[in-house]
Amino acid sequence: MSGKFIRNALCAAAVVPVLALSSVAAAAGDEPLKVGFVYVSPIGEAGWTWQQDLGRKAMEKALGDKVKTQYVEDVPEGADAERVIRDLAQQGNKLIFTTSFGFMNPTLKVAKQFPDVKFVHSTGYKTAPNVATTNARFYEARYLAGIIAGKMTKTNVAGYVGAFPIPEVLQGINAFTRGMRSVNPNAEVRVIWANSWFDPGKERDAALALIGQGADVVTHHTDSTATVQAAEEKGKYAVAYHSDMSKFGPNAQLAAVTHHWDAYFTKEANDVLNGTWKSDSTWGGIKQGMAALEGFGPAVPDDVKKLVAEKQAEIVAGTLAPFAGPITDNQGKVQLASGVLDDAGLNKMNYYVQGVAGKLPTK
Repeated sequence: MSGKFIRNALCAAAVVPVLALSSVAAAAGDEPLKVGFVYVSPIGEAGWTWQQDLGRKAMEKALGDKVKTQYVEDVPEGADAERVIRDLAQQGNKLIFTTSFGFMNPTLKVAKQFPDVKFVHSTGYKTAPNVATTNARFYEARYLAGIIAGKMTKTNVAGYVGAFPIPEVLQGINAFTRGMRSVNPNAEVRVIWANSWFDPGKERDAALALIGQGADVVTHHTDSTATVQAAEEKGKYAVAYHSDMSKFGPNAQLAAVTHHWDAYFTKEANDVLNGTWKSDSTWGGIKQGMAALEGFGPAVPDDVKKLVAEKQAEIVAGTLAPFAGPITDNQGKVQLASGVLDDAGLNKMNYYVQGVAGKLPTK
């Protein structure tokens, strides 16, 4: 969530902003709001950063000459991110979106130094007076994708390429597994960790290894199209993540779990312009249009699409929750006896549910 890119090019170089061509200077005395974006991977043609950049472009289109944007892509998490974020603030950006989990602490550190700048951090959980957080409830669409996988698998084994064993990724793995087993109690999900958000080589190797272990459906919580491409090559099914990746796997893709930032980015910029911006936490799902299941492939039969549509309507109505109790982990411990796992529980998730093979790596 892509082509060949020179990784980590910013480590030893000054940040060179890429100015959006569609942004034009406002009339004299009415300067546009400068908005910066920090991307963890190359924009590419699909994936996490691609979707973030679509949101940036949509914000530009909606607000016109009220805003002027710039972005820096392929920024490693850690010290490099801190330098990039600080540079954007020093250049006069008054709203900065930092779009990866590992940017959380660098964002907070820079925010203290620039109290007049507003920051929005994606997928994190720490806020400050000038730092808001946002995320999409990917797990809702993951549950629906699991239903498709459970209906389509012949081997009863699905493979999952994970980035890092953090709560956000575990929510996806566990929701996918629960969706799969809701229609196929014999289903099993196997996970291989890439330990990277974007490494097409590692992602491909992991997908091929999972297929070698009997998975006939593979999916991923990583940024590239490698998993979908591997499935296409081997004649297996795939559930894409972040973007519709059907052009990379026209026969393989069953569906795509996607996220959408257009309305949210535009609202945040408007709030800064209007002086109404607040440091808050926004976590929107299917109902709010921030997460979706789309890009159904030709292999998915109509009755499965109908079932998914019914379950999606239940999620939107609040009558179906992917993490409704009882929730038992794959070691036999009851994590939630009844009710629905709340946001605090979701953000502390550190276990595999029943149906996921293996043990969770320890940090």
